Amino acid sequence: MDAMEAAGISVIIGTPTYAVPTWMAKAHPEVMAVTNEGRNGYGFRQLMDITSPTYLFYAERVIRELMKVTAHRKCVIGFQIDNETKHYGTAGPNVQQRFVKYLREKFHDDLYALNREFGLDYWSNRLNAWEDAVDVRTACNASVRAEFEKFQRLLVTEFLLWQADIVNEYRREDQFITHNFDGEWRNYSYGIQSDADHFQEANAVTVAGFDIYHPSQDLLTGKEIAFGGDIARSLKGGDNYLILETQAQGYINWLHYKGQLRLQAYSHLSEGANSVMYWHWHSLHNSVETYWRGILSQDFEENDTYREVCRIGKEFAEKGDHLVNLKKKNDVAVLVSNPSLTALKYFPVEFPQEMHGIQYNDIFRWMFDTLYDMNVECDILWPESENFEDYKVIVVPALYAAEDALLARLNRFVENGGHLVVSFKSGYSNENNKVRPAVQPGILHESLGIIYHQYTTPRDSVGLTGTVIGGGVHKARKFMELLIPHGAEVLASYDHYNWKEYAAVTKNHYRKGTATYVGTMVDEEVLANVFRGVLGEAGVDLSEEGSGVILHQGTNDYGKIVRYYLNYSAEEKKVLYRYGNAADVLTGEAVDSMSGFTVGAWDVRILEEQ
Repeated sequence: MDAMEAAGISVIIGTPTYAVPTWMAKAHPEVMAVTNEGRNGYGFRQLMDITSPTYLFYAERVIRELMKVTAHRKCVIGFQIDNETKHYGTAGPNVQQRFVKYLREKFHDDLYALNREFGLDYWSNRLNAWEDAVDVRTACNASVRAEFEKFQRLLVTEFLLWQADIVNEYRREDQFITHNFDGEWRNYSYGIQSDADHFQEANAVTVAGFDIYHPSQDLLTGKEIAFGGDIARSLKGGDNYLILETQAQGYINWLHYKGQLRLQAYSHLSEGANSVMYWHWHSLHNSVETYWRGILSQDFEENDTYREVCRIGKEFAEKGDHLVNLKKKNDVAVLVSNPSLTALKYFPVEFPQEMHGIQYNDIFRWMFDTLYDMNVECDILWPESENFEDYKVIVVPALYAAEDALLARLNRFVENGGHLVVSFKSGYSNENNKVRPAVQPGILHESLGIIYHQYTTPRDSVGLTGTVIGGGVHKARKFMELLIPHGAEVLASYDHYNWKEYAAVTKNHYRKGTATYVGTMVDEEVLANVFRGVLGEAGVDLSEEGSGVILHQGTNDYGKIVRYYLNYSAEEKKVLYRYGNAADVLTGEAVDSMSGFTVGAWDVRILEEQ
């Protein structure tokens, strides 16, 4: 701490509760979580039971001791509570006892209501007394399993709020609390996190943080930076956020091409990030993450990554006042749902033919990535969000499990002039995974103007035909609902002798707005055609679509619009600047309205409107 203060380096203190020491596991084996596979053995981090009284006793002790010696230091600007926290599958007797109490509260001590709502009569799963509750880890009922996962996510929120309360006893008013939220991991950041509810957890922090990792070299697209940033920014109502971890060298196949690390850094800022921090400073010489490479390699010598970080830091220091605190106002939002993510794990989209087929996050990324490629910036909404009316367009991936009230809100959004785009597998069940005994897609059929009774998989490569299909051959993929329009316009139908009477994509004018339904997984080209029609009618600017670069924009502390032109390709791009006269933030070069300029390979131009 003395060295940091002497060097003028700001410090964020992280509570060390995500990795328990050997002596604790040895003296108190009960701190290790009991999961579906039994009690965890010691070794890897984050295998503990975050509800264990013994664990919490020692966690509180170390947090308090750490706060006593750090909170008063001038260099300490904030605190990070824990690390990428999840429930880690904790399902021991203590957790299950609490779950029974949770169910009793949810159903007001009415066992009949529980049995009816969860369908527990089936296969004799019925509970005749609360004491009959069986081990949730062996339950076959998806409603019970999904509710337990919801409960486990609540435990994570409870744990972080508990830590924040302790930190709040010590921190100064000018010190923040953050946490490094992270997404689903598929060897890189992929989608919405299933083992924590970030929207609820954000109540524990004053500033949201996020960890974003992604492929690089020829696979670098910026999409993971975009969706991670959109989530982080949306967690605190559009406030700026911190990138607490991202890659420097990372995996062996992530070593960036020249310019890519800088491009990535500015991509984070273009989303509203107020920091870019790398995991980690230098590559370790032993232990688990030996080959998760940092800024420096194990030799501690300067390298291309180090030199590029130096350039980034110099530019941030010189021009950061024009880039920090970027405020964004987007017209489009994507509604995400943890309950639907969980439900589609137990009832896969391609069930029962493909138990490992597409999942919720595949559908989320299918829709989000298509918008990204169209240069349409988005915010993220959750079912609890109150600001639906702030948007012209709401995109809804696979809202399988939802309360009646949420579906009614979406109908009202359209009724009041909003534009809705909904994917297949939406509106089907209530919040308890109980399929609605009504025409599908449930309450949403009012605004969508369609119904369906049956669905199947296009195993014989069903073709598509219609106004949004365009040229070439396009197929229905993975799943197909057999849509019957009730007032909706048919945008695409199935080109198959047995399914040709059914619609695949529809659009309905409902009161003041429109509702579009995509009943099968079309390819990205067709989905872009669907979006193009909706966004155009909604008045969303599409002038940058097809420009060859990604455009992100917002307003800086000087009240000026800043536009980032991000070139995620190995070729130089020529761009037509369509806005008011501007100056390049990094070079000072003037750029006139409707003039052209170039963006180099794996490079960025940042223009501030004058």
